[in-house]
Amino acid sequence: MKRVTAISTAILAAFWTAFAAPAAAQERGPVVVELFTSQGCSSCPPADALLRELAEREDVLPLALHVEYWDYIGWKDSFADPANTTRQKGYARAAGRDMIYTPQMVVMGQEDVVGARSMKLAELIMHHMQAPALVLLSAGRDGAEVRISLRPASAPVEGPLDVHLVRYAPLRHVEVTRGENAGQSLDYANVVDAWQTLGQWDGQGPLTLTFEAPAEAGARDAILVQRAGFGPILAAARLR
Repeated sequence: MKRVTAISTAILAAFWTAFAAPAAAQERGPVVVELFTSQGCSSCPPADALLRELAEREDVLPLALHVEYWDYIGWKDSFADPANTTRQKGYARAAGRDMIYTPQMVVMGQEDVVGARSMKLAELIMHHMQAPALVLLSAGRDGAEVRISLRPASAPVEGPLDVHLVRYAPLRHVEVTRGENAGQSLDYANVVDAWQTLGQWDGQGPLTLTFEAPAEAGARDAILVQRAGFGPILAAARLR
């Protein structure tokens, strides 16, 4: 398992070394990769390790969404939230599927990758980096106040678009004592703790949102702009 992970991350690093993020990626913000995972899933640790590698990049925003439907096999995931399962089911319905699984990576709310297929994931990330930006997003914090500005990059964008605030922990550690991963010491990156929809945007003209969201010690925040109904993510920004 460790050898497979090492090979995967080496391939991923080599792939990205050959490419620089284009201007479109800088305008749109990082490419969002959502990993649906569980501490109780024996197939998940390689994908979790791959997500940790992604967390070191500025041009990718990886998010770990832990689900609870593996809890019955002997280990209750301490990060699991039923809302994450609901989100995964939403993606499945949007894609015309009736099955969900772990580990599953969803790139920019559109394509999914099974497990830790590093080359497939790298190709999808590069595809989105090279795609033209449709939405320009800026976000900043002044004390407890957060200000978000949105505008179409060129032409109006099909809406409605949901504006999300995501809070996540950069790194967490777990000693698993039961279940499929019993005896393993596991590190998890960018574990989602909270997900809030701030409002909707029609995509037709500029929009500014101001709201209160005090920074929390040990946590980080990001803004996502996503077509309603679990559609494509069109922009993202880390909240500094």
